[in-house]
Amino acid sequence: MKRLLSAVGVLVLALSLSVPAFAQSTGPEVRVVHASPDAPAVDVWVDGNIAFQNAPFKGITPYAELPQGMRNIQVVPAGATEPVVIEADLDLQSDTDYTIVAVGELAAIEPLVLVDNNALPAEGKAHVRFVHASPDAPAVDIAVTGGPILFGGIPFKGVGDYLPVDAGTYNLEARVSGTDTVALSLPGIRLEEGTVYTVYAMGLVGGEPALTAVISVDAAREPGMLLPATGGNSAPLFGLLFVAGLGMIALGLSTRRSGVKVRS
Repeated sequence: MKRLLSAVGVLVLALSLSVPAFAQSTGPEVRVVHASPDAPAVDVWVDGNIAFQNAPFKGITPYAELPQGMRNIQVVPAGATEPVVIEADLDLQSDTDYTIVAVGELAAIEPLVLVDNNALPAEGKAHVRFVHASPDAPAVDIAVTGGPILFGGIPFKGVGDYLPVDAGTYNLEARVSGTDTVALSLPGIRLEEGTVYTVYAMGLVGGEPALTAVISVDAAREPGMLLPATGGNSAPLFGLLFVAGLGMIALGLSTRRSGVKVRS
């Protein structure tokens, strides 16, 4: 009996020591942004399993943890299995966050795959990046209204890298690159301390839906800063998470969510 208790004690100790080491590594986290102005709401499938449902134009899904390795991504109209309007094979790495942006008008829709950096900013700072997802807009400069340029010469499908800025409220504008012509005004943009943002230019300059800025809260030190995602639900990923072992536990313990604000 003593030997049995001793063996059980050793097993429990071994498990308790191994769990923290396992918890330090997490699988890839992926979200989808619908930025195709004339495409219907979409579902996203991963390796034959539905992962995100009913994401509308300007919709940003929450992050979902997926198994690392090569994954097949398919985008179809919501509630359907065809036509497949986007298909891509992505090699997802552990401990990495990804955003897949559906860009272009429906006839030329394609995926823009971003590697996200959701590390929290230093005290008193926010991080912000810019993604140009308007298919008929020229290259733009994102600038403080009447002031300096923050992101210069960003073309369609271009991405301005993360920029640390002082937390505060800013009046911004999107200018036709190299000119003073304002394509979109963005007054009263509040950037909170310890928060990571992405600003997407979506819509059309010469048609409908009109050019719009969608501001996503990607990560935040204070959970209260996060907004609910607009449109696009995560479907049950039990088959995928089973492959990932204890991935379901990690997903359940995750506190980060994405949220969006729309500016027109």
